[in-house]
Amino acid sequence: MPSMRFRVANFLSRLNSLLLFQAFYPVKYQRFFFSYVVPLFSVKAAGVRSEPAEIPGIPAVWLVPENAASGRALLYLHGGGYTIGSIRSYRNMVSHLASAARCRALLIEYRLAPENGFPCAVEDAVTSYRWLLSHGYGPEKTAVAGDSAGGGLTAATLVSLRDAGDPLPAAAMLLSPWTDLACSGESFKAVGWRDPMLNRGIIRKMAAMYLGGADPADPLASPLHADLGGLPPMLIQVGTRELLLDDARRLAKRAEEAGVAVELDVCEGMFHVWQFFAPVVPESREAMERLGRFYQEKVG
Repeated sequence: MPSMRFRVANFLSRLNSLLLFQAFYPVKYQRFFFSYVVPLFSVKAAGVRSEPAEIPGIPAVWLVPENAASGRALLYLHGGGYTIGSIRSYRNMVSHLASAARCRALLIEYRLAPENGFPCAVEDAVTSYRWLLSHGYGPEKTAVAGDSAGGGLTAATLVSLRDAGDPLPAAAMLLSPWTDLACSGESFKAVGWRDPMLNRGIIRKMAAMYLGGADPADPLASPLHADLGGLPPMLIQVGTRELLLDDARRLAKRAEEAGVAVELDVCEGMFHVWQFFAPVVPESREAMERLGRFYQEKVG
């Protein structure tokens, strides 16, 4: 049975969705709310400090836990439907992931739609990964992670790097990934209102803003359609109360068919990016601990 704190988080998520996507639909309001109000629902991990990261043209920050192992790094790509999200939105959440993984986490702000549509986010993520490697972090000592749109962007970034001949990271972690911008998964209809975080209308609008007329089947926009062969081991976390449940399931299946080592955690009753509420909510804390263990297992 879900914990009482999880039930409270579920209520707050539904309230947030109503305020963010219904009353304040214009993107400028969404960005303000997501960057200045939503973070109030989270807390920063103890013992994690922030340091500036100087990536030309891309705002970024290091989140460094006291127990960080030397030479290990994680590139984190935030969610927000490619239209919202920022360092301020995700600093607290990523601090917990960095602490669980015992590594330095690089949190970036890639360019957002509709001002900067597809493939700008992919380009910025690729640039940031190459910056990591150019600053002494070997690919075997790095991983890439992201949630929601950032989860799909994680997969797209790996595909882009592989196709360009870049050395790939040791692992990837995808939290509630959005991998199909055509929104064709069965869960998109079946879950419906039971997802307290997302609704079908806003997802389609965000997809249209990001694509800007591009084909939703483009593999760098919807990595569900990509050739996934040769990608590093993946951990995919998704809840059963997510519109994007089948985005995760189908990606995992395609990756396995391509020979990728995939671990798919389908978590009963969880909603979209429930990890955000770590460490206050027990289910969120457990998911973060699982992500941390996976990182430590796969990154040398």
